[in-house]
Amino acid sequence: MGLVVHKYGGSSVADAASVRRVAQRIVDTVKNGDDVAVVVSAMGDTTDELIELAEQVSPNPPARELDMLLTAGERISMAVLAMAIADLGYQARSYTGSQAGLITTAAHGSAKIIDVTPGRITQAISEGAIPIVAGFQGVSQDTKDVTTLGRGGSDTTAVALAAALNADSCEIYTDVDGIFTADPRIAPKARHVPIITYEEMLELAANGAKVLHLRCVEYARRSGTRLRVRSSFTDSLGTLVTTAEELEGAAVEAPIISGVAHDLGEAKITIAGVRDEPGRAALVFEILATADINIDMIVQNVSAAGITDITFTLPMSDGDKAMAVLRGNKNEIGYETLTYDDQVAKVSLVGAAMRSHPGVSATTFRALADAGINVEMISTSEIRISVVVRAEDVTRAVQAIHTAFGLDADGEAVVYAGTGR
Repeated sequence: MGLVVHKYGGSSVADAASVRRVAQRIVDTVKNGDDVAVVVSAMGDTTDELIELAEQVSPNPPARELDMLLTAGERISMAVLAMAIADLGYQARSYTGSQAGLITTAAHGSAKIIDVTPGRITQAISEGAIPIVAGFQGVSQDTKDVTTLGRGGSDTTAVALAAALNADSCEIYTDVDGIFTADPRIAPKARHVPIITYEEMLELAANGAKVLHLRCVEYARRSGTRLRVRSSFTDSLGTLVTTAEELEGAAVEAPIISGVAHDLGEAKITIAGVRDEPGRAALVFEILATADINIDMIVQNVSAAGITDITFTLPMSDGDKAMAVLRGNKNEIGYETLTYDDQVAKVSLVGAAMRSHPGVSATTFRALADAGINVEMISTSEIRISVVVRAEDVTRAVQAIHTAFGLDADGEAVVYAGTGR
């Protein structure tokens, strides 16, 4: 008998029928002899709807109050799931993040988990109850206020809880049968990936793949938590996320490319007419870092007459703040013009095997050229190639690369629920 942590996303608990189906799956797991702790997201698109409500009330809602509002979504789903399990004759107890011992920093909207003290969860399991924990939330160690962990925070909650409970595995349930070589919503012929390394999954998550959140994968790798992504709508085993050593021991030949991710949430800023001298780029990015703005890709053009341009991408949500900070420091930086472009998208192909296979770049850029897609920026790592293209070209870009590397499946992938919001 083992201990398993289940995490159910919003599409898996979107309505009453979905909640009852999830409750039955949990009870079946218990009947098979395992103890289960559960983490849930808000039902359906509740979080997006709550954000929209807040913005209708106030264009700039206080961060503390927004967190208080958003945590209501998970409280609803944890309570109704506990009711559904009770209706099947099993005892379930719902807990907020605070009650479950999720201790975080005080940064509202993007809090980090500092510690997990799951005393009440452990007690519930020992008493034969199934604990249902609200994901995405915790309590600040300093202020004792409710906090949220940011997008994908429920995945991180589940892995953190699994690590604290020393669980045998953490199963993330979603609306697709695990991890695919691309988002099935824009690449219908995406192929199912049965096993993938933490390293590859980190790159995919960091570059737009929504099926797992980056922080969740980082936490799993760091804690050694065994991670599996499954569909709550089928009995498929899904995808195992594991170490490179375990992958090498599996009877699976590693493909050159594990997946193609895309991200429509980035913007591009170009600082034109900057003096090409030591320390100028450092000054630009120190100013942005002081404003707590994350930078992704960076390109500096070849100098012409001692003048150069610096172009970089960043989360679209930070675009206005970055432009304001750069305008406020124009004299110090010494640039001529500043341009902002949010009609871009990033497409990334990831594969650990590309280290030892020449020609990956050639295949990528030939596929994009043949599709008539212009590349605006390029960035690489040891196991990743990322390009920035126009937002209107992102679907064709993903499909072209996917096909070029022979990733297309014979049939079409199934998305069982969810809107992709």
